[in-house]
This record gives sequence, C-alpha cells and structure tokens, in this order.
Amino acid sequence: MSFISIPKNCHFSYQNLPYGIFHSPNNLRPRPGVAIGDHVLDLCAIKHLFVGPLLKNVQDVFSEESLNRFMSLGKDCWQEARKTLQSLLSADNPILRDDANLRAKAFVPLDVVTMHVPAKIGDYTDFYSSEEHATNVGVMFRGKDNALMPNWKYLPVGYHGRASSIVVSGTPIRRPNGQTRPDDSQPPQFGPCRLMDFELEMAFFIGTPSKLGEPINVEKAQDYIFGMVLMNDWSARDIQKWEYVPLGPFLGKNLGTTVSPWIVTMEALKPFVCDNVPQNPAPFPYLQHSDPYNFDINLEVSIRPENAIEATIISKSNFKYMYWSMKQQLAHHTITGCNMNSGDLLASGTISGKTPDSYGSMLELSWKGTKEIILLDDQKRRFLKDGDEVILSGYCQGDGYLVGFGTCTGKLLPALQF
Repeated sequence: MSFISIPKNCHFSYQNLPYGIFHSPNNLRPRPGVAIGDHVLDLCAIKHLFVGPLLKNVQDVFSEESLNRFMSLGKDCWQEARKTLQSLLSADNPILRDDANLRAKAFVPLDVVTMHVPAKIGDYTDFYSSEEHATNVGVMFRGKDNALMPNWKYLPVGYHGRASSIVVSGTPIRRPNGQTRPDDSQPPQFGPCRLMDFELEMAFFIGTPSKLGEPINVEKAQDYIFGMVLMNDWSARDIQKWEYVPLGPFLGKNLGTTVSPWIVTMEALKPFVCDNVPQNPAPFPYLQHSDPYNFDINLEVSIRPENAIEATIISKSNFKYMYWSMKQQLAHHTITGCNMNSGDLLASGTISGKTPDSYGSMLELSWKGTKEIILLDDQKRRFLKDGDEVILSGYCQGDGYLVGFGTCTGKLLPALQF
C-alpha cells in the first residue's frame, strides 16, 4: 500500500509505477516522472534518494530529457529503481510521506502536466503478428484459401517504419494527400486519402542495447525489453493499396504514429503473463522459448466525432491474442546481427481477436467498407471522418487494482489543400 491515494479504477496504481517524460507549468524542462494515482512523481526532484549500489553513482539519469540513458543501464538497474520507488511510496516509509517540503516539490498533479514522447526513438519496426488480423486482411484481398502468405507462420513479418513521425498522445494527425487508384481500370489520381484508418497496436521499448553482428538469444530477449506502450499506427488505406507492391508500407503509414506517454515496465506486467499462443508448425529453434511471454492486457478503441460529448466504444480486444511473442520478434529482428539501441521501438501490428467486435482496425470492422459502424447519436462510419478523435486504452486487471496504460488519443485534421 502507498500513502498516495489511488482513485478507484485508476490505471496508475502503486503496483504499476510507469515511467514518462513530462514538463509542468512552473518548470518547462522535460524530465522523467512516474505516474501514481492522479499525480506525477518528479524523479529529478528525488534523484538523490536513489542510493542503491547500482544507481547511487548515476542519479543524473533522472535529470535527462528522455528515458534513454536510464533504459540503457539494464535490467538490474531497472529492478533496483522499481524497488526504491516502491519503498519511497510505501505507506510505511516516512522519507517522502512526512517531508512536506519535499512532497510539494516532488508531486505534480497529473492534470496540469504536458507529456512528451518518453524516449528518443532512433529506429521503429512494425510487425504483423496477429493471426486474426492477417487472416482477415488476407481474406479481403486474396480470398479465404490464400489468406495467409506462405511465410507468415514461419517468421514474424515486419517492416521498418518512420521514427520521425511518432508523436505523443494528444497530438493531432492530419489526413494525408497522396496517390490513389480507386478505379483499377483508370490511371491513379492525387488528392486527400479517402480511406483513413487507425490500427490498434502495442509496442515495446528496447532498454539494453545490443552489438552489431551479435543476435539476441530468444531465451534472453526479455532482458532487453524495458516496457510497453499503446500505439495507434494511423493508416491511409487507399494510398497504401496503390503503393505497397512490391516493397510494402511507405507513405500510407508514415503520416503519423501515436504512442501513449507512459511506459509500463515488464516488471509491472509480470503478474499478468499468460500462455503463448500454440504455434503450428513449430518455429525454427532460434525462435523457440520455453517461458510464457504473452500478457493479458484488455484493450479498447473508441471514436468521438467532432463536437460529440461521448465517445463510442467500437472494439474490445486483448494483447494475449498475439501469435508471435515480443521475444520472438526481437530474436528474429536481430538474427542477422542487426543491433538494437536504447529507445528503439518495436510494434505488434494490428491486434484483432476472433470475433468482429474485437477487430483492431476500421478496415476489418467495416469489412473493407461494406458494413456501417454505428456510433452514438446514430452517426455512421466506414472509415474515419475529419474531426474524429480515436481513443485507445488498455489495462491489466489485478486483485483490487489496475495496471494500466492510460489512453492514446489523436484527432484527425482535414487534409491540406493543393
């Protein structure tokens, strides 16, 4: 238990303690913080309290404007930091609890802070690891008999995305212009995307870096994974359809990718680990790991039209549906000797479940635009309209507490005129 009051159903419980980068009205310098209840604990203000053997000489990592240096210290340092925070926030520890001056400096109301992307992201890779999503898309475009490509169950399919357009939750996203070919019998045309979509994803940050030429062993991959965020990989479906042969996603994906601001650590998620999805055929040995590394994370997607008071939940899914685990994704990514850097971001790909109400994109929910999605006030959607706000949320349900990610939101702005 903590001396900090935790509101009922709050995502940021004492059991969670996610990391983020924030600034406050009285201190505009971005700095690390930990969310607890409806406050942010300013780690810069209490860095002198990290006196464990591993952190006492590197306390300045909590004064940085990103989490990269802290994440690069490795798993043992992350665990020491978590134990220190749990101790300092404990109801039985007087160091913060009884020091009114320090508490006034260290705790900032969550509703007044401005959040930033929590790390400097050098590289970003997006996978395609939900069997249900890959099957749905394959059925739409290739038919039921050829839904999955021949390689899909042998390796985690992925592509390198654009790190520069990854933005923090709350950042508006502009509808892109580009080339599309709505009529396959006619030449392409240029103009605003007509089939604007979201993708319900999660992503993980690399903490411990690896060396060029040295693959990460799948059995040790968890030691490189710092934590997870929610992700909306905005997608221009009609631009993507015209451009993606033969090299895959490009302009249809680089317009913007939104991440939630708080990184939930793998230590906080450990109680919610669940069995991996059975894989047939068995993967190659370099992709096999004996420990379960899937997680029971409840996910929701809502849409709030412009000027609407309420949002409509349009999808409920779960991260545990993922066919390829994060450890397999990381091991496959590095099997060539590709090196990982602290702050690299690896995303799951769209997360869909087995039922239509658990699909993770408008493409699936509207089944390629053939079905209407009914919102509150009888508004209807097949794809996103200008002014729509997309809201992702995710949490793990503990015994009387939540370990949550908060929300990942973005509003769609109209395309620029050319």
